Amino acid sequence: MSFFRRGPGRITPAEAARRTAGGAAVLVDVRESSEWYAGHAPGAIRLPLSRLAEGASLPDSATGRPTVVICRSGNRSRQAARIFADRGSQAVDVVGGMIAWAAAGLPVHGRHGAAGIVA
Repeated sequence: MSFFRRGPGRITPAEAARRTAGGAAVLVDVRESSEWYAGHAPGAIRLPLSRLAEGASLPDSATGRPTVVICRSGNRSRQAARIFADRGSQAVDVVGGMIAWAAAGLPVHGRHGAAGIVA
């Protein structure tokens, strides 16, 4: 038995895409507006870490589903996954964030569904 508390799990971008593709899990992007509008994963919902840390919760449509958290590089998403887990949610974060997502060849959408970039 370990006396060290392990944090929420971490998964690859490919695993994140698989888990969220059918809607069983919700993909939550915790980046700020300018980053989100530059490019985000299709189907993701945006809940900035700054709002989450202030007590904001997921929209009702996402409540009760496992949460996959993503940011630009994986640092903020790890913090957000910990917040979700501390609140009793099943949460994992995406190793390497949107940078790794795009590098894996997964789609990135910008404003109005156009091709996006990771900012």
